[in-house]
Amino acid sequence: MFQPKMRLELKCAVGFIVTLLRKQDPHLDDVTLDVFGATLRDLLNQHYKHHWFPDKPCRGSGYRCIRINHKLDPLVCKAGAESGLSEGYLFKSLPHELTMWVDPGEVSYRIGEDGSVCVLYEHKGHHDRFAKTCKQGFKSRDRNKVDNLRQIAAFAS
Repeated sequence: MFQPKMRLELKCAVGFIVTLLRKQDPHLDDVTLDVFGATLRDLLNQHYKHHWFPDKPCRGSGYRCIRINHKLDPLVCKAGAESGLSEGYLFKSLPHELTMWVDPGEVSYRIGEDGSVCVLYEHKGHHDRFAKTCKQGFKSRDRNKVDNLRQIAAFAS
């Protein structure tokens, strides 16, 4: 059973990872991607179940971080194994420096250690209610968001 309060955040995070895989290998079977996505969503839901605090979204942010940094995040690896995608295939197909924060009201990512943080999903009113976000130290709203699009385009090509 999915925690209803994190459904949109999980859908966004998993959808982003599946999109990266699909762009890297357009011939990848849709059924395999669907199984991978559903499995990853289930694993994240279970993993985050007791670490989801909508009133304090920064609490547990590190625990909910999906990280690929010279090795795959264990949950991504497990979802791959359960859906027939090898660890080597996933590591080759996803950015080697990917950080994704899945927090109540916001999903954001960074490609590369020095990349800008890009927000994938933000609940309306999230920043009004929580003026300081968990990633505020990484974010710069004045930075050109085109850099993020270039990072994705460079990776996908």
